[in-house]
Amino acid sequence: MSSPSSVPQQFLADAPLGTRVVVRYRIEGGLTDALGELVGKSDGECTVRTRRSDVVIALALVAAAKEVPPAPPRRTPRPPAA
Repeated sequence: MSSPSSVPQQFLADAPLGTRVVVRYRIEGGLTDALGELVGKSDGECTVRTRRSDVVIALALVAAAKEVPPAPPRRTPRPPAA
């Protein structure tokens, strides 16, 4: 049986590329999240494509990870008020 701390890393190792994920990982001073598409993975890290950029995360820093549903469609801009 694997230890609970390895579960998020195992999920990321098993998830197919293209899966939409949220990954919580440690940074200096606390934790942060990356939400987006899993676009890369190796033995020691994974890459999540967020709206802003690709985020490379060391698996040793991952505290939690899970699959999330597709993003809702973006709203169309409202016409200017007349």
